[in-house]
Formats: sequence, C-alpha cells, structure tokens
Amino acid sequence: MTSPQSVTPKQLFTVLLAGSLVLLVVHTLGRFIYTPLLPYLVADNQFSASEGAAVATWNYLGYLMGAMLAIRWHRIDQIRFMLPLFMAVHIITTLIMTQTDHLTVISVTRWVNGVANGVVFVQAPALILEWLVLRNRATLSGLVYLGVGVGLLVSGGLVSGPAEFLDGAQRWWPAAILSIPLGWWGVLQLRKLDVSDREHDDSGQVITNTPLFDRASIPLFLAYAGAGLGYILPMTFLPLLANIELPDGHYLQDGTWTLVALLTIPAPWVWNKLGTIMGDIPALRLNFLIQLAGVLAAVILPGAVGLMLCAVLVGSTFLGTVLLTQRIGRALHPHQGPRLSAAMVALYGFTQMVGPWLTKQWLDAGGTLLSAFGIGVAALAFGLVFAFFVPHPRHP
Repeated sequence: MTSPQSVTPKQLFTVLLAGSLVLLVVHTLGRFIYTPLLPYLVADNQFSASEGAAVATWNYLGYLMGAMLAIRWHRIDQIRFMLPLFMAVHIITTLIMTQTDHLTVISVTRWVNGVANGVVFVQAPALILEWLVLRNRATLSGLVYLGVGVGLLVSGGLVSGPAEFLDGAQRWWPAAILSIPLGWWGVLQLRKLDVSDREHDDSGQVITNTPLFDRASIPLFLAYAGAGLGYILPMTFLPLLANIELPDGHYLQDGTWTLVALLTIPAPWVWNKLGTIMGDIPALRLNFLIQLAGVLAAVILPGAVGLMLCAVLVGSTFLGTVLLTQRIGRALHPHQGPRLSAAMVALYGFTQMVGPWLTKQWLDAGGTLLSAFGIGVAALAFGLVFAFFVPHPRHP
C-alpha cells in the first residue's frame, strides 16, 4: 500500500475551494436556484405550479442520467475530460433559459442541465476524495459541500435581489453570468489534481471490477434512496408552500429559502465533525432523525412555525446525509472510488426525480401541496430504518 503523499495547507485550501465553487455553480445555480425562482415564474405566468413540478422532474431525470454516465465513465482520465465538458453544458443551458418562455424548450433545457449537474456533482467530490485519501486527509472530504450551502444563500440573493427588475426568462441572467468565471476556474484547478488513473488494492494489484451491491452496501443504498425522496420535496416546493399558506408580503415567503441557505452553510462542517467524533454511522442515524422531524413539522404544524422548523431542520441536515453516506460507502468498499459514488448518486437522483413527479400527480388529482409533504415523511422514515442496518466498516 502506498504511503501518504505530503500536502500543504495552501494546496488543501485551493482544492477544497475549487470543488466548492464547482458544486456551487452546478448544484445551486443550476438546480436549487429553481426553488426560489419557482414562485416568481408561476407569478409571471411562465407556467403553472403543476407544470413547474413537471419541469423540476425533467431536471431530476437529467441528474439521474448524468450520475449513470458517471458510473460508466468513472476513471480519473475520463473525469478530467468530462468535468470541463459538462461545466460548459451547464453554462450553455443556463444561458438558453434566459431566452425562452416556451414550456417544451424549458423542459428539455432543464433536462440537459440536470445531466451536466449529475456528472459534475458525482465526479468533482469523488476526484477530490481520492486525492485526499492519497494524502491521508479523507476526513476533510465533507468540506467540499460548503459550496452548496454558500450557493443556496447566493442563489436566494440572485433571485430576490433583482426580482423587481426582471421578468420571466430574464430571471435566469444572474445565475448565468456568475456561473462562467466561478465554474471555469474551479474545473481548471480540479483537472490539475495528481491522482492515479488506475485503482489499486492494498497489495498494489490493479482492480478491474468489484461488486457495487452486497450485504454491506445494500442497506446504505436503501437508506440513501429514502433520503433522496424525503428531502427533495421541501427543497423544491418550500417557498411555493410558504406562498400558499402565508398572507401576501409575509417575510417567510422569501425567508424560508433564506433560512435553509443560512443553516446549510455550516452544515458540512458540523456533520463532518460529528462523523469524526461519534462515527459516521451514528451521525447518519441522528441526521435522518432530525431531517424527518423537519419535514414532519411542515405537515403537522401548518403555517409559519411549521415552515420555519422545516427550513431549519432540513437545511441543517441534507448535506450531512450526502457527505456521511459517501464516506461510509467508500469505507465499506475502499477500492470502489468514483464508481461507488456515482452509483449512490444515481439512486439518490432517481428518488429525487420521483418526488416532484409524485407531487404533480397528487396536485393534478386534487391533492394539496401540504399533504404531498407526507410523501417526504414516509420516505425519511424508510431511510431511517435502513440506516440501522448499515454495518460498521471493517477498515475505518
């Protein structure tokens, strides 16, 4: 087994910053900015709430397909090629969104943008994790998700700040403009990382293939599926629910997303630290419990209190679910690398796609958005149960 390679604090900072910016661009300016945008786009008559849910589903379908592409092309040399390619796809599709109010074009564009998001969201953290493992710094891996937390706050500001001056498709311009410099700098830094192009086991032999699913990983996959379906409902529809439940001009109509963003910023550091102190698996179980309480609060406490609790508890946990699950998965199968990460994100992506689709069916059948949040409650309860069946890794 190779000895750890040396690394300077400046190198660590640059790599984690680059990864954070890449995730900020594709995952918040690409995906989650749609959540605060949705009430404005509905109010602009670009589409209805039901059509907006369908657009979200197309984006999540693309995310799933992107993650599946990352399973197929998981080698380091492939990652170095695909990262800049799909960052360019993200930028181009975001620019297209600034030019159209046509629902079909919007849906197709958001689907392609989701593909780019899925590829980059898998490959960038996986590449960084492999780089950190070679330098005995794997416990820092969760910090790359700080970009998502900061990005949520940035995305909220990019939507609400110029809201009075923009209309319809124009509302995408701030995200498009910011994506170009941040995304491109981050990708260029990650392509320079010194990581072996071949995966090796502890004896130094090249690994060509190992099973993704076994008795150790299946409970983790099932728990992660529940997390994906559970968190995506508030992360897609919470501001819209606030607009429905609260009177016009209420501070929580934009404030729920601000709360989510503020709580998300420290969340990667908090859950990274909790995983180090109490162990990743106990931390994951606690994470599920808190997140479940958040979505349940929105259902059983309609109005401002429930919305605030949902924003705080989901915002402070969902990134912790991601970073803890990724780290547990790699510890259970240390030699899977980016391939295992891609498989977990693909499953996560599938359940995220199912969430808005189920919501659309529910709304079209006459159900309420509030009652649709019950789907998230059931999903997180499912995930929590399977989190107790995840075995402790043999090699931490």
